[in-house]
Amino acid sequence: MSNQDERPDSRPHTDEQDSGPQQGPPENLPLRDEPAHRLRKELPEEVPAPSPRTEQGGRTEQGGHTEQDARTEQPARADQPSAVSASPGETSEPALTGRQRLVNGLWPPRVTRAQLIVALLLFGLGFGLAVQVASNSNSDSALRGARQEDLVRILDELDDRTQRLEDEKQGLDKQRQELENSSNQAQEARKQTVEKEKQLGILAGTVAAQGPGITMTIEDTKGTVQADMLLDAIQELRAAGAEAIQVNGVRVVAGTYLTDSGKSVDVDGNKITAPYRFKVIGKPQDLEPALNIPGGVVQTLEKEQATVAVERSDKIVVDALRAVKRPDYARSSSQ
Repeated sequence: MSNQDERPDSRPHTDEQDSGPQQGPPENLPLRDEPAHRLRKELPEEVPAPSPRTEQGGRTEQGGHTEQDARTEQPARADQPSAVSASPGETSEPALTGRQRLVNGLWPPRVTRAQLIVALLLFGLGFGLAVQVASNSNSDSALRGARQEDLVRILDELDDRTQRLEDEKQGLDKQRQELENSSNQAQEARKQTVEKEKQLGILAGTVAAQGPGITMTIEDTKGTVQADMLLDAIQELRAAGAEAIQVNGVRVVAGTYLTDSGKSVDVDGNKITAPYRFKVIGKPQDLEPALNIPGGVVQTLEKEQATVAVERSDKIVVDALRAVKRPDYARSSSQ
């Protein structure tokens, strides 16, 4: 083939050539896009492209989904309320505070055996403390409710008792000095021995005694006075400084005992009946206030509907005597 044939035709085209029917390339010539068609045949079939937007019933479809579906699939904005909400008939429970949770934990109470045992022990301890406090307060209740005059009188009585003990101490010191300074110590010793014997005889009830003191008479028309009340009166008189006591003809000594015998009282086995008459030798200014203190002997007997009369006297005679009893086992250490 010559070079002339290979050059393209440089002749101008005519209108007839342009208007003529167009014919495709010859079949024997290779197509420019043949490799692409071959590759497309070898690949799997392509996924069909989404259809264009179409208007159906006034709604535009996008990729097989409507605008309404797209709107529902959009995430909820932060300012919009949550889609899940309580139904009108249901109400959400409010959050409990710490105090409410504490109350719910404590009530109703759940009692265990250990808690019950601890509660019983605490109750017993509290009851014992209450009884102890009540017993201590009862002993001091009389003085708490006393008037100022009564308290002053009680203090005076204590001062007098202290002075009496001091005088006794001074007397004993004087006797000791006389024994040490006496030229005739044997004679002075005998003199003091006789004096001491008289004093011990008065205390033992073997010797009659006289001196200032009081007389107390107890009238018991109801028969309510008992032996323990008379014993309290004797002990109160001894504490006030009584040196000799006689009750209805019976001498009261250190070993005297009182018992109830029906509507009467036995003193050392001797039966006595009302009215009970006490003869007491001692300092009247100490004996009478001791009986009339608040909560003392007189008030106790008056609560039992008994009548008490106390009289002072410059001379009280205690002439009831007790037989000298030799002790069975005790002996003097000087023998």
